[in-house]
Amino acid sequence: MDRYTHIGVYGLVAWEHKFLLIHKARGAYQGQWDLPGGRLEFGEQPEAALHREIEEETGLTHLQLVINSAESSLLEWVHQGEPEELHHIGMLYDVALTAASQPNHIKKEPDGEDSLGADWFTLEQVRELSLTPFAEYMISQSRA
Repeated sequence: MDRYTHIGVYGLVAWEHKFLLIHKARGAYQGQWDLPGGRLEFGEQPEAALHREIEEETGLTHLQLVINSAESSLLEWVHQGEPEELHHIGMLYDVALTAASQPNHIKKEPDGEDSLGADWFTLEQVRELSLTPFAEYMISQSRA
């Protein structure tokens, strides 16, 4: 079995007692709800990557980021018919909207890449969703 390590940045965006999540279009967590975020491009600073990823997946800009923690998870999945073991490492951020952010205008449609669309969920709604490990961890730690 092939083994891979994936390092990414992910942010918990909270607004009016709701959490912003994306519906995963592909990858090991396909079909689950995740924090906006993703892979760093070569030479990219983590916060710049998170700003870029959040804008690509949700349309939100003008955000404040505060590092929360770094977590990791191990999972096995089948990629292109072959089993793989994935060590997923995430730098996790709390994300605050600013006066210039427009939380009512998020991308609810697929981005053609990793997201089938973004949406806001209350804590009660989140409990009914299939969440990725990082989304589950950050929401469980949140006071929103």
